[in-house]
Order: sequence, then structure tokens, then C-alpha cells
Amino acid sequence: MDRVGDSSEGDAAVVFTDADAAALYDLVNPWDPERWPGDGFYDELVRAAGSVLDVGCGTGAMLRLAREHGHRGRLVGLDPDPAALARARRRADIEWVEGTASDARWDAAFDLATMTGHAFQCLVTDAELAASLAAVHSALRSGGRFAFETRHPQARAWEDWNPSAASDVVDAAGRALRLWHETESVIGEVVTFTGTTAAADGTVLRVDRTRLRFPAEAVLDAFLADAGFVIEARYGDWGGGPVTGTSREIITIARRR
Repeated sequence: MDRVGDSSEGDAAVVFTDADAAALYDLVNPWDPERWPGDGFYDELVRAAGSVLDVGCGTGAMLRLAREHGHRGRLVGLDPDPAALARARRRADIEWVEGTASDARWDAAFDLATMTGHAFQCLVTDAELAASLAAVHSALRSGGRFAFETRHPQARAWEDWNPSAASDVVDAAGRALRLWHETESVIGEVVTFTGTTAAADGTVLRVDRTRLRFPAEAVLDAFLADAGFVIEARYGDWGGGPVTGTSREIITIARRR
């Protein structure tokens, strides 16, 4: 299942709180390297790195599982969502920091930085991209790697974000819910869409509006080069295949020069 709605901007009804939304995200998007190839891809990188900064860590599932599986190095999760971090902080032997990618203030502290779940696409403006990449670059040791993925714009994933693709779930509180996404606009590389959480009878409980950027490879590479990165690997799928005319993903491992 593709992970749509990796970041939200307000519009929340009080009847379905931020804490509820964070718990629901974990339910709908469980971190499972055995089941999801993308999770397995990052899990392997994290296990091999002595120190890891997970930018946009959300509820911290990736780092928590790494620690559970025996990772003994430094693990730090960075995210701007207090409700998500409240869930992450259930694991106290990992550092959890509130902030955005551009807020990162570490200096040559990590072997690996990650942005999973298409979180990189939440960097919408040129200024956000440049500042965030500069901060991640500074946080990495010389030769450190930055791994992330974006949806390939050629796949036009936003065309599948509509109420006809709604899903039904029962949350931890026992509430029957219906979830769907709906694209509002596509302007250049930026897609604006809403994510709706409703009761089973259709009563809307919460609407979150999100903007995501869908940069092409050439755009990504120009920003990475300007920030001092070189491309170490580039894949079009989680099995390690090349980017082709039918790829749905642009998966990048960049190295700090």
C-alpha cells in the first residue's frame, strides 16, 4: 500500500484529535520489513549504520524496531508533529527531537540519514529543499549517506487519490472509520490533496490538507549537487531495478562529499 498523506497542515476537527490521527497512522501503515519491500530496504541500511538520523520520523516505528532488533548505535528521530513524537517517545533509549529537516543542527554526527514514507516530498519550495538538504549534509559525517524516495511524477500517483479508493478500518478505540484522499490541484510539480477520516456512516471527523512536490530526477540531482552530495545509487523500485519509463519511485542514496 502506497503511503499517501505523509504530512498534514491543520484543518483538524476536535472530534478526532492529533493523537488519534497518530495512532491511526500506525495502524494503517505498520512498519514491517518482512511485508513491505520499502521498509526492508531502509531496515537493511539502518542496521548497517553505526549512527542514524531519521528525518520526518513520525511515530518512530523504523528506529524503534531497529533498537528492538539489537541496534546499539546512536539513533535520533526528528519530526515536527508533537502527537507523533509522543508515540515515538514510548521508546526512551532513542533520541526524539521536535523540528523540521531544516531545523537539524548536528555537525558531522551521523553515518546515515533517512527520509522514509515519501516524507521528502513534503519539502515543497526551493528554499525548503535547499535549507533541508544543507542541514542534512551538515549532520552527516564525511562519506555519510542520505537515503530517501519520492514518487516518480511520470506515474501520476495523485490520479488514484479519490473517494472511490476509500478504505474501511477499525481503530484502537473500536471506532469503525472510512478513510480516503482527494486531489484538489496539480500546479507544476506541486500536488495539493486532502485526507479525510470519517465515521462508518460518512460523518466527517477530520480533514487534513497536504501539499507534496513531485520533482523529476534532474531537479533532485541539481538540489543534491548544490548541497554537496553525490549520487551513490538510484533505483526505480525496491528490488534495486533501474529507473525506467514505467517506474513509480525514484529511490536515492546520496553520499556527502
